[in-house]
Amino acid sequence: MIHDLLLRWVVTALFALGATECGLPLLIRRLSATAAVSHGLHLLMAISMAVMAWPWGTRVPTLGPAVFFLLAALWFVVIAIIANRTRYPRMSNGYHALMMLATAWMYASMNNPFPVHSPHSPSTPMPGMDMAAMNEQASNEVPTWFTAMNWLGAVIFTVAAAFWVSKYFVEKRHTATRLGPLGDVAQAMTAA
Repeated sequence: MIHDLLLRWVVTALFALGATECGLPLLIRRLSATAAVSHGLHLLMAISMAVMAWPWGTRVPTLGPAVFFLLAALWFVVIAIIANRTRYPRMSNGYHALMMLATAWMYASMNNPFPVHSPHSPSTPMPGMDMAAMNEQASNEVPTWFTAMNWLGAVIFTVAAAFWVSKYFVEKRHTATRLGPLGDVAQAMTAA
């Protein structure tokens, strides 16, 4: 959940645009079964990410979506290995697998999966001690590797956002349309 209301709306709008870019081809174009599943997975991911920004999004059960997006990541890995024989589509599907994996990670980590409880803390309160404050402090500690994985994801997707923005401007020079390739813009917004 995002606490700042303006940022929450900005994130929701970005993911809504991403969902639109993923969902429109399902409605207006005839896609292969593989492309339809891939677009559908991206549509669900964008909707899920927008939901996570809101307070009521934290009340959504997390195990089912985490498993679903792990399977979606596996889908893109299989597509990268089997269906595509060239380097760029493999890298692209690998990136999409990473996006699905990041969504699964966010669902898995939404409810503080690593509460740290001291084995020395007694189960009964002691007079004169603020056990609630001590337990709150202990439960907010997160393993270093977990924090490192979050930072790694932030760096990877920041680089990806920069890549998609630069790709947009490079391809815009080579297209006749005024707006350029909007898929790159949607990818940049989703990565950001």
